[in-house]
Amino acid sequence: MPTVATLLLFCAAVLGLLLSPGPNMALVVSQSLAGGAVGGLASAAGIFVADLLMTALVCAGIAGVVMAWPAAFDLLRGLGAVYLLMLAVAGLRRREAVQPAAAAEAPVSRLFRNALFVSLLNPKALLFFLVFLPQFADPRRGGVSAQLLLFGLLLSTIALAFHALLGLAGARVAAALRRHGSGSRRWPDRVQAGVFVGLALRLLVLERPHSP
Repeated sequence: MPTVATLLLFCAAVLGLLLSPGPNMALVVSQSLAGGAVGGLASAAGIFVADLLMTALVCAGIAGVVMAWPAAFDLLRGLGAVYLLMLAVAGLRRREAVQPAAAAEAPVSRLFRNALFVSLLNPKALLFFLVFLPQFADPRRGGVSAQLLLFGLLLSTIALAFHALLGLAGARVAAALRRHGSGSRRWPDRVQAGVFVGLALRLLVLERPHSP
């Protein structure tokens, strides 16, 4: 079991990382702008489940095996970029097919699935878990796998709370802008599509980790 000091240090490090702008923050904000509070909370839940799955991969040693294979990194980022571009195109086409006033809210399941797969198809996220969590594990304090699981659960829970609050804040901003007349009602969808395209380009330019 990690010491209290280690746990506090870990929580502080996680909060510091969450406050730094990143793809998860951009995803939650864009989906809350387009889908309201439901969009923000569904995104937070999707990222939470992805974090849990990546924690399990790290604890089982699978993440290390995958990241040791150079082609896996390229495969994941390629699939992730294609998926993000498909989301951008589908979102714009879906809104063009209906009148803005009659546009239905996106199903929660789709918003959740978007966030889940965007996170899982980001090789940098898996690499982060693989590198970040072991830094706080101490073999002298018990089983390393159990410690990694504890740290992963703690990180996932903190991230869930942070992203949920961020999503609610984004929804309030979007609602305020709509009340004050922001012109076209489709601007949140355009913002979301732009975020998806930006995240896709970011994935494509990621450098493959160097082999030791």
